[in-house]
This record gives sequence, C-alpha cells and structure tokens, in this order.
Amino acid sequence: MKKSALSILAIFLFSLISAAAAAEFKVGVVDLNKVMEQSPQAEEISNALKKEFQARDQDLIAKAKQLKQLEDKMARDAAVMSTEEAKRLENDIRARRRQLTTNRTEFREDANLRRNEAVNRLLRKVGEVVSQIGEEEQVDVILTDGVAYFNKRVDLTAKVLQRLEELAKTSK
Repeated sequence: MKKSALSILAIFLFSLISAAAAAEFKVGVVDLNKVMEQSPQAEEISNALKKEFQARDQDLIAKAKQLKQLEDKMARDAAVMSTEEAKRLENDIRARRRQLTTNRTEFREDANLRRNEAVNRLLRKVGEVVSQIGEEEQVDVILTDGVAYFNKRVDLTAKVLQRLEELAKTSK
C-alpha cells in the first residue's frame, strides 16, 4: 500500500513539475514557405533572375522558332527538293536541334545554380531574423518545416515578414 501511495505521489509531483516547466517554455512557429514566397527579398530575387536570364530565354525561343520553320520546310518541300538539298537541310535541322538541346540544358543549369545561390543567401538572412525575433520574444524553440498544426498565437511568420520588409527598405 505504501508503494502505491508513493507511486501516486511521485506521479503527482512529476506532473506538477512538468506543468510548471511547460508554463515557462515558449514555442514559436515560422511558416518558411510563406516567408520565402511573400518576402520582398524573394520578389527581388525573382525579378533579378528574370532580368538576368531574359535575353538567353528569348534567344532560346527564337532558335526554337527557327528550328520549327526549318522542320516545317522539310516536311512541306521534301518531295520537291533534290536528295542533296534534303540531306543538307536534314543535317542542319539535326545540328540545330542538338545545339538547342545543349543550350536549354546549360540555361536550366545556370538558372538553377543562380536561384539556389540567391535562395541560400535569403535563407541565411531569414535565419538571422528568426534568431533575433526569438531572442527579443524570449522564445525557447522556433519550429519551421514539418509542423502539422500550430495555433496562431505561436505564429511568428508575420513578424519575420515585417522585419524582412524593414530590412529591404533600409537596404535600398
């Protein structure tokens, strides 16, 4: 009987200690996807990348149109062309298609590399802002990805976005 009473007392004391510790433990949540979509820095990155790669993109589109015109010409005029002309046009189409494929691959790789570099810089900045807000708000833990549900009371996303907007205004 003494053992069960001690067990119950131990469980009761443990639950009181846990409740007291939980009352002092402060958790915050930041929706990283929302920050990466809505921050002014993310929009700035998107605009800069579009501007940087726009000329190459337009060039690829023009080359694809030229290739399509040659393919149409081949399909339309192949019957009236000499064998030598048809072979020359076919080789030209094949070479252009190969070059276009290579150019598209290089374009995608370059664009992805630049986007990843810019996003990583932004993620470092967001991490700094989240840490600053965590210290200011005296938050013990701030969670980002993989949170299935959180109460708006612990959501720090708006504060992070506001701070990033302030930083964007001061950096201009």
